[in-house]
Amino acid sequence: MARPDHTRRPRPWHRTRAYRLTRTVVLTVTLAVGGVWWARVDEPAPAPVTATDRTPVTPAADSGENADDGGPVRERAVRETVVREWAVPERAVRQPRPAPATERPGPAAPTRTAGPVQGRPGPAAPTPPAARPNTPTPPRPPALLPRSRPTRFTLPYLGIEAPVVDLRLDRHGQLTAPPDDNSNLVGWYADGPSPGENGTVVVVGHRDTRAGPAVFIGLDAVTPGRRVELRRADGRMAVYTVDAVKTYDKAHFPSREVYGARARPELRLITCGGGYDRRTGYSGNIVVYAHLTATRSA
Repeated sequence: MARPDHTRRPRPWHRTRAYRLTRTVVLTVTLAVGGVWWARVDEPAPAPVTATDRTPVTPAADSGENADDGGPVRERAVRETVVREWAVPERAVRQPRPAPATERPGPAAPTRTAGPVQGRPGPAAPTPPAARPNTPTPPRPPALLPRSRPTRFTLPYLGIEAPVVDLRLDRHGQLTAPPDDNSNLVGWYADGPSPGENGTVVVVGHRDTRAGPAVFIGLDAVTPGRRVELRRADGRMAVYTVDAVKTYDKAHFPSREVYGARARPELRLITCGGGYDRRTGYSGNIVVYAHLTATRSA
């Protein structure tokens, strides 16, 4: 039996350890270089420098060892990126920007009509009344009356109802007073307008006499808005409304204001007032201002 040959044969070169190690190193280096190259291709292009008219400027080529990396493919990709991101179309520069939608006229909004069902015509809405001014319309002035002397005086607020006598001026030009023997008499200045005529009617009365309180004792208590009535000899009635009540000192009595003519028919009621002295009497006068508001049959 032949003995086996134990002599070792040399291994082929492609199965040696050195070959396998070299192959591994080469593959590793190749993969690393390829990854770096693809990563540089995918990097964004550097921001281009544009001119004042927005024309894109081609970036300068890299210097040094990176100048040739990527070749024609990278240069085309960079150029397309610059044109796409920075180029401004000439049409967009020259044409004006369209007006916003809010400035464009559009169709008028549909008007809703009043009705039981929305969108269906119904009865027209009532027209609101015209706005009224805050100031009430002044009443029409009463009709003026012809001349006729007064016969009876009435002031319901004080419960006064008194006969009227005629009065005139004395030799000093002062209006005389009613007789003091009858405390319930009032006097009318007969040379002035009569009740219901245009002008200022003057009626006077005593506040008190030696016998005691007289017809105008409470005249200073009259308030604006109270009614004064004067019955005339012709059977007509002149009605006046009080405007104000004032007290004047006799030394500074405003004759023109009290007796002067006004633009409407008015009435003055006059009596004594102010302080009282036993020797000189009252120091002032009380004057009631009123104006004509109605005329009627008695």
